[in-house]
Amino acid sequence: MKSIFYSILLLAVCSCQQKSVVLTLPPDVITENTINDTDDPAIWVNPKDASQSIIFGTDKETNGAIYAFDLQGKIIESKTIRNIERPNNIDLTYNFKLNDSTKVDIIAFTEREKNQVRVFSVPDMQPLDNGGFKVFADATQPDFQAPMGIAIYHAPVSDKVYLIVGRKTGPKEDYLYQYELVSTSSGVTLNLVRKFGKFSGKKEIEAIAVDNEMGFIYYSDEQHGVRKYYAEPEKGNAEISLFGTTDFESDIEGIAIAKTGVESGYIIVSDQQRGLFNVYDRKTNAFITAVNLTTLETDGCDVVTNTLGTVFPKGIFVAMNDAKNFYVYDFGKLEKVILKSIQNK
Repeated sequence: MKSIFYSILLLAVCSCQQKSVVLTLPPDVITENTINDTDDPAIWVNPKDASQSIIFGTDKETNGAIYAFDLQGKIIESKTIRNIERPNNIDLTYNFKLNDSTKVDIIAFTEREKNQVRVFSVPDMQPLDNGGFKVFADATQPDFQAPMGIAIYHAPVSDKVYLIVGRKTGPKEDYLYQYELVSTSSGVTLNLVRKFGKFSGKKEIEAIAVDNEMGFIYYSDEQHGVRKYYAEPEKGNAEISLFGTTDFESDIEGIAIAKTGVESGYIIVSDQQRGLFNVYDRKTNAFITAVNLTTLETDGCDVVTNTLGTVFPKGIFVAMNDAKNFYVYDFGKLEKVILKSIQNK
């Protein structure tokens, strides 16, 4: 395992996209290895004791799993969900209303080989989906039915919970489906609300992220750019913007939204083949800098800026690493690297 002490090294990286010195930050924690192939993390902040928060991570294969790790990177077997057929991406939200008197935190993830999404309560890890919700059921081409990316939009005004689901491959329009997760007296259901989202056709769309407070959906159209849409269905399906089209070597992967204020913060996106993370301004989406977090071929990433006890007082950033594990970083240290990179420009 690499050293987890904090250090900032200088690495000169020169390319047509980034012509500045790129700062390097090693992880504070490296998780224990999974069996197959890690892909996407999600971080649950324990409301009773933030130091006991959980990092969930997908392990994608036919004998796949949703792994649960503590903040020291150790597998929590009692919270790990096994025998999932190729889980791909994962997200979570808090206080989903089951009934008038009960709210639960939930994770949602895609199960690609079964053409469905799964929903479990956290931290008791109980299924709420009666075995799974089928998605893209109306797609006429079988290969358009396999779900891949997922993100949750929890509307701050209506309190509605939506699952935004992408697929392994799809059409050039309406690549994503948005479903509302609804709890009734007979159980939890998933109702299709809209279809939206452009696709360049260059590779695929996997990473999806939602800024709940600002009401935006971002997704990576790999080898093309990061696309931005409104999260509220009533605001329409027109694309707001496309950015990052010249900032990546090849695949545009995981997206994490670090919120440092009402509108301030960063959108952090994996530049997979270059081994870097591109950082954009949360409000303007302008490119800020690139950082090297020493990961290999990163797919998914996630971030929380809540205090997670004394070890991570400003939260954590988690990135998939192509060695069957996840890298965990003190977000306070990462933000210092970002700010130092800006100063060095």
